[in-house]
Amino acid sequence: MKVVTKTSNSIAKINRKKMRAFDVQVFLDSAGVARTIAQYRRSQKIFSQGDPATSVMYIQQGGVKLSVVSAVGKEAIVALLGPGDFFGEGCLAGLPFRMGTATAITPTTVLVIERKEMIRVLHKEHKLSDRFIAYLLTRNIRVEEDLVDQLFNSTEKRLARTLLLLARYGKQDQPQKMLPKISQEALAEMVGTTRSRVNVFMNKFRELGFIRYNGGLHVYNSLLSVVLHE
Repeated sequence: MKVVTKTSNSIAKINRKKMRAFDVQVFLDSAGVARTIAQYRRSQKIFSQGDPATSVMYIQQGGVKLSVVSAVGKEAIVALLGPGDFFGEGCLAGLPFRMGTATAITPTTVLVIERKEMIRVLHKEHKLSDRFIAYLLTRNIRVEEDLVDQLFNSTEKRLARTLLLLARYGKQDQPQKMLPKISQEALAEMVGTTRSRVNVFMNKFRELGFIRYNGGLHVYNSLLSVVLHE
């Protein structure tokens, strides 16, 4: 059985229309929101699993990997985020500790907003609150789609979908074609397979012209045909 989920793309298109009317970055820069700007090197940890959860973060530039480690030390990547994404929002629900680890995957700049300040601004500024809720709903749908993808789709289709998501296909008017540097081991963790299987399909995608290596990994929209193929 092959399942193709398309809901998040539709939600993302709606969110893009909202963003044209309300720019989160402009608001955070101009509305007197108490926040700090933090910069991280590639591979530098932003916070670790078990750290106190005291703030929400907003990515201005770069990319962030969210991962969790099991009791036996096995790591799993649960999300890769980019500019315009929030993370660390669990503190708003009363979580006292970080449930996972956030690591910069490229040189990254984030806005750090303390929990009390974020709650104050969300109560006061309805446009930001609406945007934040829409973002959380989109993230929740993405998690559900990831589960469906993992349960029903082939390794090849899961890898293609992962690459398209990393290229932010469906989230921006013009998806980025060159991905941040990411290893085949990391892709294997996200897809739920081995590095050797990832290598086989990456070579196949390259031969078919869906991806290209040239100073980085370029992903073309034609890769979508793998996801949509029944």
